[in-house]
Amino acid sequence: MALALEMAGLSAVPADSAIHVPGDGIRKILVGIDLEGPELLWAKENGFDLVITHHPPGGPAALNFWQVLLRHVELMKGYGVPEAVAQAAAAELVRENRWQNQARNYLRLPEFAKRLGIAYMNIHTPLDELGRRRLVQAVGEVSPAAPVAELIGHLRAKFGEFQKALTAIEVAVGSSQNALGKVAVIHGAGTNGGYPVAKALFDHGVDTVIYIHIRPHEAHRLAQEYGGKGKNLVVTGHIASDSLGINPFLAELRARGLLVETLDVVAP
Repeated sequence: MALALEMAGLSAVPADSAIHVPGDGIRKILVGIDLEGPELLWAKENGFDLVITHHPPGGPAALNFWQVLLRHVELMKGYGVPEAVAQAAAAELVRENRWQNQARNYLRLPEFAKRLGIAYMNIHTPLDELGRRRLVQAVGEVSPAAPVAELIGHLRAKFGEFQKALTAIEVAVGSSQNALGKVAVIHGAGTNGGYPVAKALFDHGVDTVIYIHIRPHEAHRLAQEYGGKGKNLVVTGHIASDSLGINPFLAELRARGLLVETLDVVAP
């Protein structure tokens, strides 16, 4: 966890990341995006000391997930959205997530790992922050006057994760022939900002928003309102984009002599 925080430039463990079952003497690690019951059992049977999953599998990381959604405020402000508008947009995400947590079985997977006797943790925001920074750097290498299609081609050429993914980078709102203009990369804040965050960005000078995924009805609503106004929403794909932040972390683990295997991470 300390390594992930250091690489992401974070000073404290975010609310969506946690050590669910501690362990020591770690040498062999299984890493993935969604490692749950079957994967825990397989890891135990195959001599792994630790399972690192990306998404919160339960415990406080799941119940407090809503707290990291507030990171959207800082991201939006960085792209010129007034604080009051950014706070209102993020509040919609927080309300929905907090109510959903009432239905969540937050004990199942941490308790199962404990009974199996295998160390279990999840690292979410720190690795997404690594991926966000890589995307921001890549976006900065493309002229704002270039069409959206040029950015998509650049991302595919630069990152093996996008080349190998079974999903494509898609334009959910706007057109691949529209100019990029001012681009906002919204990632590393729990989940995508949905309709309210994209709307706030579009309304305050951003021309192209990059999400790694979005719910269809929200994309449809944005397309109806902004599709004919030169605004663009580019969706890069969830698993490939998560892998973009996970792979540098795996490289560091391996450089430190640890044996690391993956299950559902797209290779670079």
